[in-house]
Amino acid sequence: MSMGGNSITGYAAERALGPNEPGAPASSPSRAAGRSRRRYLTRIAWWVVFLVGFLYFFVPLYGTLDFALKSKPFGSAFTAILSDSQFVSTLTYSFIAGVLTVVVSILIIVPTAFWVRLKYPSLRPLIEFITLLPFVIPPVVLVYGLLNTYNGKSLIPLGNSDTGLNILLVAAYVVLSFPYMYRAVDTGLRAIDIQSLTEASQSLGAGWIRILWQVILPNLRTSLLSGAFLSLAIVIGEFTIATFMSRPSFAPYLGLVGDSKPYEQAALALVSFGITWLAMILIAVIGRNSRSKIKVTVG
Repeated sequence: MSMGGNSITGYAAERALGPNEPGAPASSPSRAAGRSRRRYLTRIAWWVVFLVGFLYFFVPLYGTLDFALKSKPFGSAFTAILSDSQFVSTLTYSFIAGVLTVVVSILIIVPTAFWVRLKYPSLRPLIEFITLLPFVIPPVVLVYGLLNTYNGKSLIPLGNSDTGLNILLVAAYVVLSFPYMYRAVDTGLRAIDIQSLTEASQSLGAGWIRILWQVILPNLRTSLLSGAFLSLAIVIGEFTIATFMSRPSFAPYLGLVGDSKPYEQAALALVSFGITWLAMILIAVIGRNSRSKIKVTVG
């Protein structure tokens, strides 16, 4: 009876401890081996994902570079592009248009997102839907509507002059930047307590403009940089709107170069890619120490 009782007690203890508990020494090595195997397989899977992503992005770049370097003499495609006056003028034009787009987008998006999140949170779904419309409406429809709305017969005939077309171009780019800029600003506002910051600023006598300028914007520096450089990249690479408006932008110039100079087009694509990477590096450098103390002063 005692032997039967001991066996029953041991069986009950084993069931209570379980096969994976420290009290079950026979299963501990197998559990450790299983963990080590899963960790090893996870590491291999992440390396596979990294290699696939690396090959996906850099193999086409290598092919483009190899094709551009086939021009005779060696490297003449890059020297021809860098010495072309249109390269500098079109890139400068697109950069200026991009900067104006970012400024106008910030002036529209930041107060709107701040006011909606502070006073009217129920309107957030509507604002998000409006800012997503550029993903639904093709650029060709947008530019066609702008040109037909502001033609020579309208009250504001912006389509009859270069200055007016430049204004329409920036306006179209502002619309295209809404999804990127609004998401960036909304994410930044979600990360800070705007209710407490606003109440503290108002208690010190700060007005709405001062609250936005000295309290909210410094907290959104990284978010604004992210949205700004995404918008700038969109503006530099946008082709349809600039072509229909006959604007001297960078993307139409890239297409014109490709019609007769394939080696130069490959070199130009690599240069534009390098400019985009420099913009991304600038985001990381400027936004690295973005946390700062917000002080609201009166006087």
